[in-house]
Amino acid sequence: MKKILSIVTLTTLMASNAYADITKVEMGAGIWMQTPSGSVNYNDSANGLNVMKETQDSSRYIWALVKHPLPTIPNLRVEYVKISSDGTANGTWGSTPVVSSKSTLDMRQIDLIPYYNILDNTFWTTLDLGIDIKVMDLDYKIASASYEYKKTVPLPMAYARVRVEVPRSSLGGEADIKYITDGSSVISDARVKLDYTFRSFPVVQPALEIGYRVQKIKIDESDEDIKTNIDFAGFYAGLMLRF
Repeated sequence: MKKILSIVTLTTLMASNAYADITKVEMGAGIWMQTPSGSVNYNDSANGLNVMKETQDSSRYIWALVKHPLPTIPNLRVEYVKISSDGTANGTWGSTPVVSSKSTLDMRQIDLIPYYNILDNTFWTTLDLGIDIKVMDLDYKIASASYEYKKTVPLPMAYARVRVEVPRSSLGGEADIKYITDGSSVISDARVKLDYTFRSFPVVQPALEIGYRVQKIKIDESDEDIKTNIDFAGFYAGLMLRF
């Protein structure tokens, strides 16, 4: 009887540990200190050009991921960031002349990322591949011309993430990229980061992350009212919780 109880106990512990290894919830929030560069052509390239001011702006971001033990169903990561940038517009809008007018670009992004673990902490290395459905909510305004352009654009993007844990430490590093192009337009979003996890907490483990993020938005479509060629780049830092 004792042998049977020992086997049951050992089996239960092994199953519990295996489940813990493949079930995970993480979330985080922080500030991205991004600086824009580039321009926006509005109406058409002959009528107006908006040059973005290269001034640093604080953009808040949040993210969460859920990893589960079902192999056929993808895991899920969700991200949100809001970017606001000012610029200077020159040209004409209809009959209204635009001379060094203030312009603003507000952009909200929601990323829904179903992904699969190709490597799951194999030799301290994790590889995720998936698809990112990036929903971009654009709001572009020129003050003196009372011009406003609003559009919500869903984009399917390729997604890849690599993570490496430093053995026998609480330090980890990772990089991820989202990318789509049709030849004339390109949208990419890439990050590299380091994080440190405080593992002395038994259930919820807090962590710190710091990294660098570069986002490129080049839209050059003949049927669009505006064309963009803007980069957003800068360091970010935030807090994480690992369950």
